[in-house]
Amino acid sequence: MNKRVMAGVLAGGLLLLGGCADLGSHASVPAQEQAATVPSRAEALAVIDKVNGHWQRTTPATEWAFWNVAVYHTGNIAAYEVTGNEAYRQYSERWAEYNGWRGAKSDNKTEWKLTYGETDDHVLFGDWQVCFQTYLDLYRLGPQDPRRVARAREVMGYEIGTERVDYWWWADGLYMVMPVMTKMYRLTGDRRYLDKMVDYFQYSNGLMYDADAHLYYRDARYVYPQHKSVNGKKDFWARGDGWVFAALAKVLADLPRDDPYRALFEDRFREMAQTLRSIQAPDGYWTRSLIDPAHSPGPETSGTAFFTYGMLWGINNGVLDRTDYLPTALKGWHYLTHVAIQPDGKVGYVQPIGDRAVPGQVVDRDSTAHFGVGAVLLAAAEMARLGAAGH
Repeated sequence: MNKRVMAGVLAGGLLLLGGCADLGSHASVPAQEQAATVPSRAEALAVIDKVNGHWQRTTPATEWAFWNVAVYHTGNIAAYEVTGNEAYRQYSERWAEYNGWRGAKSDNKTEWKLTYGETDDHVLFGDWQVCFQTYLDLYRLGPQDPRRVARAREVMGYEIGTERVDYWWWADGLYMVMPVMTKMYRLTGDRRYLDKMVDYFQYSNGLMYDADAHLYYRDARYVYPQHKSVNGKKDFWARGDGWVFAALAKVLADLPRDDPYRALFEDRFREMAQTLRSIQAPDGYWTRSLIDPAHSPGPETSGTAFFTYGMLWGINNGVLDRTDYLPTALKGWHYLTHVAIQPDGKVGYVQPIGDRAVPGQVVDRDSTAHFGVGAVLLAAAEMARLGAAGH
């Protein structure tokens, strides 16, 4: 681990020793971060080309449509939209074609399940629905072949026709499916997608949201005081809250400005942003256990990239105050571009698939994953937009 990262680990370990009571405190910012300036559009696009070029050269498009791969494609589409690089769009199209524009493939509705599962009958499980985000985006980008959205129409139309509201019982699920609901609304004009989205969201809030910290537990198993960090604090998993924060940005991007539900999501987004701003490590990353850095110290890329993406999106779209949040976003970007992204374009320091911050787990420059790359691409696309605006 290099000296810069080690310094961040030590600083992170000293941060927030008082727990939730210290959420409003700010750590000192290294001099190089204080002097940080907004990268140009060209610089941000160069990061995208470096990261995505490496990924697509080394990873086949012919992979399954489950969440870990599908989340990468949400970032790849964002990269395409700011670069216009047809190779990116074609890569996602090959993936969609390989999967028949479907997630889980069962056609027997009597067997469709919403519980965790990696088999084709788990059609209603959100990890099999995130692929619809990319299919819907590819349809929007054209050609508008009905085959591209037929399965999304079938599955999501069925789901909103049920009385259940307990589809999203884990934080990750909000990223997987909330943007699908807003995209389906844009496709169909059917307000049931928005109404049901709010019903499902409120159910999730009742399970996982901490109104004092303005953060989400990963799921009901980790709610304090039933579960505690190694130091007896509330244990908020960075990637879990990253999923939620990024989901809120994506929902707001699609939700009409005058929609009656918009205030609900803007308020939650701002509340989370305020907390996240206050607990960022001096070197720009967020530790895996957000308010107990000592629980699992050191840098982590997926949560940091989602938070950086959300901050940048909020600034670009007037939801977050630039003066307050640009320094946070720039510190996150500095970490991503100086520590996480390796010289060959590989994205490192991504915590492996899991559901919590694991004490003692090794996360290093060789730790990478589809979803971590997708998160970095989302952040880089927003940085390109910020640079293009001349901020």
